[in-house]
This record gives sequence, structure tokens and C-alpha cells, in this order.
Amino acid sequence: MSAEVQPTKGDRTRERIRSVALRSFRENGYDATTIRGLADELRMSVGATNYHFASKNHLIQELYLDVQEQHRAAAQPLLADTTDLIERLRIVFETGLDQLEPYHAHAGEFLSAAVSPRSPINPLSAESAPAFAIVEGLFAEAIDGAAATRLAVDVRERMPDALVLAHLLLALFWVYDTSEGRRRTRLLLDRSLKLLSAVLPLARLPVVRGAVAEMLALVGSIRA
Repeated sequence: MSAEVQPTKGDRTRERIRSVALRSFRENGYDATTIRGLADELRMSVGATNYHFASKNHLIQELYLDVQEQHRAAAQPLLADTTDLIERLRIVFETGLDQLEPYHAHAGEFLSAAVSPRSPINPLSAESAPAFAIVEGLFAEAIDGAAATRLAVDVRERMPDALVLAHLLLALFWVYDTSEGRRRTRLLLDRSLKLLSAVLPLARLPVVRGAVAEMLALVGSIRA
């Protein structure tokens, strides 16, 4: 039996930087978190910090991954409790919102930094693909584990792409939602899922299925 690989000094240093940065993003926001500030807190040089993370945007990608890994950890046990498609989708959406909530006070700063199509921290950027893939995988898992959906193969395969973009739009609404407990965002999600529940059975009809599949493909092409 092979011995467990122990983290190197470099691995430990990288994890220290990552941990302090994630806490700072959560507590202080995007604007107030700087490489200089992190280096000072860690009693390291800026050069040493940059050796492990070349820029603040690289640390933002660590934040994206951390949030989505926690999202997956929260959603998967709940998905095991139901085979109803709409409820499974609700679980993925709601647990995603739950993981975002600690960042709401500073959400506008993150949005301002990420909104440009050329920004490396844009959720649709190539740099953000690993975090994006976790959410897409959760939606695929929610669909695949649902009972008796009888969705056409092309509809089933394209739904996760569309649902991830819906997740991003819901998160955008959440950024601007100042209602207590983000009540308006939860209400929007509830109404959207009720509408989806009413519309999905129509996708089984041959006359409608092709149009639905084409619409989902069109939505998915936004990522291209």
C-alpha cells in the first residue's frame, strides 16, 4: 500500500494564501482585497504571493471553485432524497443561492469586475470553465436521476447548458435583490420552476420536441 503523499512547503503556502484570500473576498469584498494586503497579512513579500497566484483574478477563480465545490457538497445529499425532476432542479438552484449569500454585501463589486466579456473572471470565460463545469454537472445529475421524465435524448442532453445560464441570470437578479432573505429571488425561482413544470410535458410531443431542442441549442450557443 503506497504511502499518502504529504503536501510540500509550496503546497502549504499556496493553501495559506488561498484561505486568507477567500476570507477577505467574503468579508471585505473584491475592491478591498489586494495582493499587497494579502501579502502583508501573511507576512510575505508581494513577489512570493505572486509566485503562487499571479494576480487577484487567479484568486477569484479559486473563489469560484470553492463556492461551486460547496454547492455540489450541499446539493448532492439532497438530490438523493427525491426523484422528482422539478424538485431536483429546485435543489440545485436553491443550494447555489445559499452558497452565494455570504457574498451579497459585496456582490456589486464582483459583478462590476466580471461584467466585461474580455474579463478573465467573467463566468463564461475560458478561465472560469472549471467552476462552470461543476454547476453544469449538477444540473445533468439532477436530470439524469429524475424518474419518468421521458424527455427526448436531444432535449435531455441540451438542458444542462440552458439551466446553467438560467442559474447565472438568477444570480444576476440576486445581486440586485435587497429584499429580506432575498425573498424576491426565491419567488422568481419558484414561479419559473412552476412554468417549467407546465411546459416540459409538451416537449414530449413530436411536433414540439424539435423546436424545444433547437431553442435549447440556441441558448447553449451563448457560451460559444
